[in-house]
Amino acid sequence: MPALVFLALLAVAGCAPSVATKRALNTFISAGDYAGAEAHIQKVKESPNYGKKNMVLYYLDLGTVQHHAGKYKESDQSFEKAENRMRELYTKSATKAVGSMMINDMTTDYAGEAFERALTNVFRALNYVFLGDLEEALVESRKVEVFLDELNRGKEKKNTYKDDAFARYLDGMLYQEAGKSDDARISFEAAERAYGWYASDYNTPLPRFDISEDMSMGELVFLHYAGVAPIKISKTFQVLWNDAMLAVNSSEMKDDPERNSAQFKNALAAGVAGKSITVSYPEYIQDPFPIADSDIVVGAQTAPTVLMEDVSAIAHKALKDRQAIIRTKSIARAMIKYMISQSINKEMEKKYGANSLGSVLTKMTTGIASAATEVADTRSWTLVPSQIRMARMRLRPGTYSVTARFKASTGLVMATKEFPDVVVKKGQRVFLHHRTACEPGCAAGTGRK
Repeated sequence: MPALVFLALLAVAGCAPSVATKRALNTFISAGDYAGAEAHIQKVKESPNYGKKNMVLYYLDLGTVQHHAGKYKESDQSFEKAENRMRELYTKSATKAVGSMMINDMTTDYAGEAFERALTNVFRALNYVFLGDLEEALVESRKVEVFLDELNRGKEKKNTYKDDAFARYLDGMLYQEAGKSDDARISFEAAERAYGWYASDYNTPLPRFDISEDMSMGELVFLHYAGVAPIKISKTFQVLWNDAMLAVNSSEMKDDPERNSAQFKNALAAGVAGKSITVSYPEYIQDPFPIADSDIVVGAQTAPTVLMEDVSAIAHKALKDRQAIIRTKSIARAMIKYMISQSINKEMEKKYGANSLGSVLTKMTTGIASAATEVADTRSWTLVPSQIRMARMRLRPGTYSVTARFKASTGLVMATKEFPDVVVKKGQRVFLHHRTACEPGCAAGTGRK
């Protein structure tokens, strides 16, 4: 492979929304400036922050901002595009992924994490809830059920994330409101089972609400989207050559298509050994968000929010479960690039001499290409909240003023939000939602059904 071709890898090394871009978007969210956030996302659509390979992320972020802004139809259209692209990518063969092995994982189209796929339909269901279209909300709920059932049956069942407790619980609420009692019971039972292992894996126990089951009254449901998603960064470490060989020949890699690709085998056949190689891997960092709790107040009644979904904990655990195989694949990829670069260097030395200008420039070129393309996949859903919390309150039919209070972990009220003229009807639920992010004063933006 000519040195210039190897250097050309730099041009296709793959990109993702930068940490700066993610934090800039979170700043818009914190200020409740959803129009500004939407405009910024659209402005950088074709830039390296998104680009063609990251269209799933583009539509997920766009749909999230539109949801918070109360633009539910537009939000559903964005989430639908993300969902369709994720489904398409999940059904593709692994051929393209194998071909990208020598560069890095970001050269492939981003297909979304399993929990991101489930939450996409959860947000679509909620969009229809706020539009007052219960039937379409149930359609999205059923799609979550189908996906989660497939997840349990498929090869990904070995992952920790094998069901979504909040999605199942929301299913139960929607079935209940539609008068489908048997379906509601099945969904609530599924949610209870999922929360059983949520408690140990994500520190999210089965939610309990101090309310009656008398549906002749109305019910107020408040969703608090709290905090910011963790951000993936790329980190590196050095691996001794013998340790690298042990890793790629481990049982975990035995049946891996990348490990058994012709590209990898040909590189090994080159027989070029080195002292050590640089390997990249992804790691999450969590920006702090001081608002950690909330409640709603209606007259003399108060209802605390309960943690329903710790998205940050799910993301961290999902990455941790895959970290060993991610690192091993990174080692294999780094080995290939190192051996190819060394082969190129030896060819140039043989042809022009070890100290020739061509040989020196080739070594610099291949070294830069190897280092610059060795970066971990740092893509993730930027604007999904860190937590989804819920409060439930039974109320007699009427019109109410609702106050949502947002608190620090100490219980100190840091911000409030008023929802005036909330109409509660007999036998029905009214949903409200609000997003807080990373700054103490981020209490703008509302939504209601």
